[in-house]
Amino acid sequence: MNEHNRIEVEQVDAVDKPPRASVDDAETPRESFERKRDYLEGFLAQKPQVTHAGEPGGDLYEGVVEALKEIYDPEIPVNIYDLGLIYAVEVTPDGDAKVTMTLTTPHCPVAESMPGEVELRVGAVPGVRDAEVLLVWDPPWGPDKMTDEARLELGML
Repeated sequence: MNEHNRIEVEQVDAVDKPPRASVDDAETPRESFERKRDYLEGFLAQKPQVTHAGEPGGDLYEGVVEALKEIYDPEIPVNIYDLGLIYAVEVTPDGDAKVTMTLTTPHCPVAESMPGEVELRVGAVPGVRDAEVLLVWDPPWGPDKMTDEARLELGML
């Protein structure tokens, strides 16, 4: 072994205990801290600028989403939006709404009536001129598409 990699060992009989902290030594928060301006609070309070009502965060878009949250799957006590059956919501500036959705299985008992109900509910939102529902099977629905609220409601969390 060369001189640079040599390890020395020192043997000691005892080690002094470190001094214990006492309450008298502690500073009060008023002495040590002053209130700093909370920039994050102001940043989070700002709302994003929405160019038109049909974009996410816009009144019309959010109205369509709220209408979808009022439709419940008859076999599962969770709305179709939180269940993950809605894949996309598109609202044009003219008020045309297009909802891309799926069902839990192709043999779902409400396969014939659910798309019609979605179209009626979305079409009834004030400001929506025309509603269209596109039923797709790809990608297939799975429990991973559910929101955490839906999982909690169904006892899956």
